[in-house]
Amino acid sequence: MKAGKAFGAGLVLTMALAAGGCSSIRESRGYIVDQSLVNAVQPGIDNRQSVEGTLGRPSFVSQYGTPTWYYISSTTGRKPFVSPRIESHSVLAVQFDASGNVVSAERSGVNKVAFLSPDGDQTPTLGRERGFFEDLFGNIGQVGAPGAGPGAGGPGR
Repeated sequence: MKAGKAFGAGLVLTMALAAGGCSSIRESRGYIVDQSLVNAVQPGIDNRQSVEGTLGRPSFVSQYGTPTWYYISSTTGRKPFVSPRIESHSVLAVQFDASGNVVSAERSGVNKVAFLSPDGDQTPTLGRERGFFEDLFGNIGQVGAPGAGPGAGGPGR
């Protein structure tokens, strides 16, 4: 009877460990949001120095158009051996005027995320398509062609 109880206890322990391995793994990526600090940024009051002092350096800075700082935060969750999925996503876009004062601070979420779906395993390119043998033997006759020798007008000649 003792062997049966030990086997049952071992089986229960194994099942508990297996169930624990199926729990979701959460990861925070990017800027870690502190709502009280985000709410402290006020248009017309703050400037670039005060925003950087409050929120830190931005995740991205706009290169064109209105000067804008982006603070991007994502929380992903995944089960073991499965690709991660976005659970929450937020973007804080702080826009500045020409003198560096905050014009607006807009928040957006996962509703503005663009999901891209690649088309197969090839990238379409412009130009002509070459076959296997053309790739393999395409340079035959090119080496040693007239005008390609050392006497030809190359660099420095």
